[in-house]
Amino acid sequence: MRLERAELLHVALPLITPFRTSFGTMTSKDTFLLHIVTDRAEGWSEFAADPEPLYCAEFIAGAEIVIRDFLLPRVAALPTPTTAALAPAMAAVKGHELAKAALETALLDAELRAHGMPLATFLGSVHERVPAGVSVGIKDSLPELIDDVERYLAEGYVRIKLKIEPGWDVAPVRAVRERFGEALPLQVDANTAYTLADAEHLRRLDEFGLLLIEEPLEENNLHAHARLQRRLTTPVCLDESIHNARDAASAIALDACRVINIKPARVGGYPEARRIHDLAAAHGVPVWCGGMLETGIGRAPNLALAALPGCTLPGDTSASGRYFAEDITEPFVLQDGHLPVPTAPGIGIDPLPDALARFTTARRQLYPR
Repeated sequence: MRLERAELLHVALPLITPFRTSFGTMTSKDTFLLHIVTDRAEGWSEFAADPEPLYCAEFIAGAEIVIRDFLLPRVAALPTPTTAALAPAMAAVKGHELAKAALETALLDAELRAHGMPLATFLGSVHERVPAGVSVGIKDSLPELIDDVERYLAEGYVRIKLKIEPGWDVAPVRAVRERFGEALPLQVDANTAYTLADAEHLRRLDEFGLLLIEEPLEENNLHAHARLQRRLTTPVCLDESIHNARDAASAIALDACRVINIKPARVGGYPEARRIHDLAAAHGVPVWCGGMLETGIGRAPNLALAALPGCTLPGDTSASGRYFAEDITEPFVLQDGHLPVPTAPGIGIDPLPDALARFTTARRQLYPR
């Protein structure tokens, strides 16, 4: 396989409703797609972060520079840019896992398409469909929150995740529990909004029988999370703090978490995500596949990861209609609370030309320059 061309397509898709978390409010999915052309097949991927470095250190403009000036030249210099050769070639560039994931996934898609192999087969997925959870943003009022949860449950979602922050935590969780009962699989996500000084306050969430509390403290502070976990009954789940399998091993050894949210983009791509899955499974730690409000280009490969045997908790692999009135691919539609795992070669889906044209705001050729 030989790299012939790489182009970047900026896309902006309006969200059906604003999505508020502890670090900000999103009204659209503004990101870029990476389109790779080789002499054997084409590949697609989606950059998972945002225009501003608020959720994580990476952001759209910075990732474009990193891919164009530092990653692509190293990959283009390879005799054959196979997936196995990419990580060593990009290793000299420190960090920038989401940029690396975008490039690796596009090339992996092309490589798998050339061999006629679905990503699910490549990863070793064992399920034809996966249970779908949904993430509910911070609302202006409890009645508005209850209405949203009720609607998502009526649509068939099998697990609810509530975004929380100081001042919006115990009350919304209590309201959801009182309205929908103890049997509802329920978890919360703080997106690093608390400190260890809030431990006694967070202990109040123990009474609600939550599946987990996700990334309650500052990113990368495994010691603080370990201290917090000792004071909570609710399992701590790490998300932003897990950048690779090494971080996952350290977190498990320190008992800094008892659940891991695997976001392939955040850990540098799907092969590394699979390594984290295997490590966690070997230690009896459940994992699940998180989401970044992806379009269908990012959602499709996440479903393949979510179908691995160690993903025993429903992920944030919601239907396309949860976020977009129209996607840039054929939509993923909820069926009995589940989404089907794509079976076509590569990531298993392609952008729809007309939709892609409508939502594309800019195109740039990155290679050759």
